[in-house]
Amino acid sequence: MRLKILSVIVAASFAAACAAAPGGETASTESEAISGPAYEAGSQQDLAVNVGDRVHFAFDKYDLTDQARETLQQQAAWLATYSGAKIIVEGHCDERGTREYNLALGERRATATANYLMAQGVAKDRIQIISYGKERPEDPASNERAWAKNRRSVTVIK
Repeated sequence: MRLKILSVIVAASFAAACAAAPGGETASTESEAISGPAYEAGSQQDLAVNVGDRVHFAFDKYDLTDQARETLQQQAAWLATYSGAKIIVEGHCDERGTREYNLALGERRATATANYLMAQGVAKDRIQIISYGKERPEDPASNERAWAKNRRSVTVIK
Protein backbone atom coordinates (compact mmCIF):
# COMPACT_ATOMS: atom_id res chain seq x y z
CA MET A 1 0.00 0.00 0.00
CA ARG A 2 2.80 2.42 0.90
CA LEU A 3 4.51 1.64 -2.39
CA LYS A 4 1.34 2.56 -4.33
CA ILE A 5 0.99 5.88 -2.44
CA LEU A 6 4.67 6.63 -2.99
CA SER A 7 4.29 5.80 -6.71
CA VAL A 8 1.32 8.19 -7.01
CA ILE A 9 3.28 10.98 -5.28
CA VAL A 10 6.29 10.45 -7.52
CA ALA A 11 4.11 10.38 -10.64
CA ALA A 12 2.30 13.57 -9.60
CA SER A 13 5.62 15.30 -8.90
CA PHE A 14 6.97 14.20 -12.26
CA ALA A 15 3.87 15.48 -14.06
CA ALA A 16 4.12 18.84 -12.28
CA ALA A 17 7.80 19.11 -13.18
CA CYS A 18 7.05 18.38 -16.84
CA ALA A 19 4.38 21.11 -16.92
CA ALA A 20 6.82 23.76 -15.67
CA ALA A 21 9.14 25.54 -18.05
CA PRO A 22 12.72 26.36 -17.03
CA GLY A 23 12.74 29.08 -14.39
CA GLY A 24 9.52 27.83 -12.77
CA GLU A 25 7.10 29.36 -15.27
CA THR A 26 4.25 27.18 -16.43
CA ALA A 27 4.50 25.88 -19.94
CA SER A 28 2.73 27.90 -22.62
CA THR A 29 -0.59 26.75 -23.90
CA GLU A 30 -1.07 26.27 -27.60
CA SER A 31 -3.15 29.46 -27.84
CA GLU A 32 -0.42 31.49 -26.08
CA ALA A 33 2.14 30.13 -28.51
CA ILE A 34 -0.02 31.31 -31.41
CA SER A 35 -1.14 34.69 -30.05
CA GLY A 36 1.96 35.60 -28.02
CA PRO A 37 2.49 36.10 -24.31
CA ALA A 38 -0.48 36.99 -22.17
CA TYR A 39 -0.48 40.28 -20.28
CA GLU A 40 -3.12 42.66 -19.11
CA ALA A 41 -4.41 45.25 -21.56
CA GLY A 42 -3.49 48.72 -20.38
CA SER A 43 -0.52 47.46 -18.37
CA GLN A 44 3.10 48.62 -18.46
CA GLN A 45 3.99 45.52 -20.45
CA ASP A 46 1.21 46.25 -22.95
CA LEU A 47 2.59 49.77 -23.46
CA ALA A 48 6.19 48.57 -23.75
CA VAL A 49 5.46 45.73 -26.18
CA ASN A 50 2.81 47.30 -28.40
CA VAL A 51 3.85 50.95 -28.46
CA GLY A 52 7.22 51.47 -26.80
CA ASP A 53 7.68 53.00 -23.38
CA ARG A 54 10.89 54.96 -23.98
CA VAL A 55 12.50 57.49 -26.24
CA HIS A 56 16.20 58.23 -26.56
CA PHE A 57 18.17 61.44 -26.79
CA ALA A 58 21.47 62.59 -28.27
CA PHE A 59 24.39 63.38 -26.00
CA ASP A 60 23.74 66.44 -23.84
CA LYS A 61 20.39 67.08 -25.61
CA TYR A 62 16.75 67.08 -24.61
CA ASP A 63 15.12 67.86 -27.94
CA LEU A 64 12.95 65.11 -29.41
CA THR A 65 14.04 63.30 -32.56
CA ASP A 66 11.58 62.38 -35.31
CA GLN A 67 11.66 58.80 -34.06
CA ALA A 68 10.93 59.95 -30.49
CA ARG A 69 7.96 62.01 -31.71
CA GLU A 70 6.58 59.01 -33.58
CA THR A 71 6.82 56.84 -30.45
CA LEU A 72 5.19 59.57 -28.35
CA GLN A 73 2.34 59.93 -30.86
CA GLN A 74 1.72 56.20 -30.47
CA GLN A 75 1.91 56.56 -26.67
CA ALA A 76 -0.66 59.39 -26.79
CA ALA A 77 -3.01 57.21 -28.87
CA TRP A 78 -2.51 54.33 -26.42
CA LEU A 79 -3.21 56.67 -23.50
CA ALA A 80 -6.39 57.86 -25.25
CA THR A 81 -7.53 54.24 -25.38
CA TYR A 82 -6.71 53.76 -21.68
CA SER A 83 -8.07 57.10 -20.49
CA GLY A 84 -7.89 56.13 -16.82
CA ALA A 85 -4.15 55.49 -16.94
CA LYS A 86 -1.86 57.97 -15.21
CA ILE A 87 1.83 58.04 -15.99
CA ILE A 88 5.18 59.06 -14.65
CA VAL A 89 7.70 60.25 -17.22
CA GLU A 90 11.19 59.45 -16.00
CA GLY A 91 14.19 61.39 -17.30
CA HIS A 92 17.53 59.58 -17.44
CA CYS A 93 21.11 60.41 -18.46
CA ASP A 94 24.35 58.59 -19.08
CA GLU A 95 27.08 58.58 -16.44
CA ARG A 96 29.03 61.51 -17.82
CA GLY A 97 28.62 64.84 -16.07
CA THR A 98 27.99 65.76 -12.46
CA ARG A 99 25.05 64.43 -10.49
CA GLU A 100 23.44 67.88 -10.37
CA TYR A 101 23.90 68.51 -14.09
CA ASN A 102 22.40 65.14 -14.99
CA LEU A 103 19.43 65.60 -12.67
CA ALA A 104 18.65 68.89 -14.43
CA LEU A 105 19.15 67.35 -17.89
CA GLY A 106 16.96 64.36 -16.97
CA GLU A 107 14.24 66.76 -15.86
CA ARG A 108 14.45 68.65 -19.17
CA ARG A 109 14.14 65.32 -21.04
CA ALA A 110 11.12 64.26 -18.97
CA THR A 111 9.54 67.70 -19.42
CA ALA A 112 10.08 67.65 -23.20
CA THR A 113 8.44 64.22 -23.33
CA ALA A 114 5.51 65.27 -21.11
CA ASN A 115 4.99 68.48 -23.09
CA TYR A 116 4.81 66.54 -26.35
CA LEU A 117 2.30 64.09 -24.87
CA MET A 118 0.18 67.02 -23.65
CA ALA A 119 0.34 68.61 -27.11
CA GLN A 120 -1.06 65.31 -28.42
CA GLY A 121 -4.04 65.58 -26.08
CA VAL A 122 -2.94 63.81 -22.89
CA ALA A 123 -4.25 65.78 -19.91
CA LYS A 124 -1.64 67.43 -17.70
CA ASP A 125 -3.20 65.95 -14.55
CA ARG A 126 -2.43 62.44 -15.85
CA ILE A 127 1.31 63.12 -16.11
CA GLN A 128 3.96 63.38 -13.43
CA ILE A 129 7.65 63.85 -14.20
CA ILE A 130 10.74 62.80 -12.29
CA SER A 131 14.45 62.90 -13.05
CA TYR A 132 16.81 60.15 -12.02
CA GLY A 133 19.80 61.73 -13.76
CA LYS A 134 22.49 59.08 -14.01
CA GLU A 135 21.30 57.12 -10.96
CA ARG A 136 19.35 54.37 -12.77
CA PRO A 137 21.25 53.29 -15.88
CA GLU A 138 19.59 50.79 -18.18
CA ASP A 139 23.06 49.51 -19.09
CA PRO A 140 25.80 49.90 -16.47
CA ALA A 141 28.66 49.53 -18.96
CA SER A 142 30.88 52.53 -19.63
CA ASN A 143 30.91 52.81 -23.41
CA GLU A 144 29.08 54.64 -26.19
CA ARG A 145 26.53 51.85 -26.73
CA ALA A 146 25.56 51.83 -23.05
CA TRP A 147 25.49 55.63 -22.84
CA ALA A 148 23.11 55.78 -25.81
CA LYS A 149 20.70 53.38 -24.03
CA ASN A 150 20.89 55.41 -20.84
CA ARG A 151 20.02 58.78 -22.45
CA ARG A 152 16.26 58.31 -22.37
CA SER A 153 12.86 59.12 -20.98
CA VAL A 154 10.62 56.28 -19.91
CA THR A 155 6.83 56.42 -19.64
CA VAL A 156 5.71 54.37 -16.65
CA ILE A 157 2.09 53.49 -15.83
CA LYS A 158 1.26 54.46 -12.24
